Amino acid sequence: MGLGAARKTMVVTGAAGFLGSHLVDRLLDLGHEVIGLDNLVTGTLENLATAGKNPRFHFEMHDVRQPLRVHPQVVFNFACPASPVHYQYDPFFTLTTSVMAAQHLVELARSTRAVIVQASTSEVYGDPAVHPQTEDYWGHVNPIGERSCYDEGKRCAETFFFDAKRRWGIDARIIRIFNTYGPRMALDDGRVVSNFVVQALRGESLTLYGDGNQTRSFCYASDLIDGIVSMLNPASIDGPVNLGNPTEFTIRQLAERVVAELGGELTFKPLPADDPKQRKPDISRARALLNFDPKVSLEEGLRGVIADFRPRVAATAAR
Repeated sequence: MGLGAARKTMVVTGAAGFLGSHLVDRLLDLGHEVIGLDNLVTGTLENLATAGKNPRFHFEMHDVRQPLRVHPQVVFNFACPASPVHYQYDPFFTLTTSVMAAQHLVELARSTRAVIVQASTSEVYGDPAVHPQTEDYWGHVNPIGERSCYDEGKRCAETFFFDAKRRWGIDARIIRIFNTYGPRMALDDGRVVSNFVVQALRGESLTLYGDGNQTRSFCYASDLIDGIVSMLNPASIDGPVNLGNPTEFTIRQLAERVVAELGGELTFKPLPADDPKQRKPDISRARALLNFDPKVSLEEGLRGVIADFRPRVAATAAR
């Protein structure tokens, strides 16, 4: 199945979220019919303002913990709170969203033969003992920690899909998404990029946890969406695929780049429990299967985030 083929009906769950809404826009640009599902727990209809003007886009309020009432050819499952602030707020909601959505999507795929593209996460690797992380690494995880509702929910969802592939032959394609940033991130989502940019725009000190030497690899949203839509190009994909930018930065280096753009000072606080010390994708598989190669530099991407955040932060200050 290739995206160059005739128009398809595609469902995006979590459509009103940060990545879901960017994916909706891209699929519409490619000429597809898109049904967006979201319960708006963390998403916002403002993210779908452009899509809402397109006659090929249809939005429905829906909680993926309930069976899906659609018959698409492709489902992109992005329904789950994805930032620590949001997924730890109600851990039972987070866990059941991942697990029950996977169950319902397996049932849908069995009855309609829809292709499922599951948004998994680099969090399945936990605080990794292998660096960089390859898809065959099983992870170093805490199954009972404060982050486990998200980490273990995503791991269980992968189990659902791979068991269903082996048992019933469904076409499920798993992407493990590494740190991604860009326009439409929630101002209060607790992600490090949004935290730093919001703090700098408000004239506050930038808060680093630990010594700031823990590392992350930051992928701009448009690059990630390139990889996501490319998941439909191969005739089949057997295992999970890492998607992210393999260029590694310390959190302190990220903060210093934000300061270079906006000014500010750094402050330090204790490191949260189970916070990974290193996170970097090995994207060899994505390069080979999808011709995936992120292009947006951190400096360019930060300018895009700042341009998006500046009026939104100013609007919150005026309230």
